[in-house]
Amino acid sequence: MIVGSSGSGKSTLLNMIGLLDKPTNGKVILDHTETTQLTDSQVSEYRNKKLGFVFQFSNLLQDLTVLENVMLPQQINQNSEEVQQKAKQLLIKVGLEDQIPKRANKISGGQAQRVAIARGLVNSPTIVLADEPTGNLDSVTAANIVKLMKSMARELDQTFIIVTHDREQFPDVDRVITIKDGRSFEGEEPQMEVLA
Repeated sequence: MIVGSSGSGKSTLLNMIGLLDKPTNGKVILDHTETTQLTDSQVSEYRNKKLGFVFQFSNLLQDLTVLENVMLPQQINQNSEEVQQKAKQLLIKVGLEDQIPKRANKISGGQAQRVAIARGLVNSPTIVLADEPTGNLDSVTAANIVKLMKSMARELDQTFIIVTHDREQFPDVDRVITIKDGRSFEGEEPQMEVLA
């Protein structure tokens, strides 16, 4: 989990990990690959094969069905029937078996976020990047989404990197990185020593 106040640099860091932004200095190395040297087509291929995304807003295409939304990241690469089966299995895992044929504009916000999680997992990524995944939800729905991400991480042996300003929503994570003023700290933010 990456935590920090608004404007601290959390989303910028996530965008660099997700190859959406390039750093002005330094390197980004993911899964032993220096991504800053990749061409645009290599970035697209790497992102599609290695990364999954879950954003604060589900960003579902409203005129597509729940199933079609989950299938989108994989339709370029694979046989449609295989993709459909995998998407259905993920939707069952996230508890949306009864929502599969519905259009995205006919489901609740919490259901839409579960669809977004299934979509983020459909290409079996190395890392799922989640930017404020519960920021647009009420507290009960948010708690359910947190539980779902934890269970998916365990069940699928999946790495999630979650950016949030609300540390309390994610009490049980493997590692916490705090960002303050563009600098990172392992664990909680260190206390400043005040000299009199």
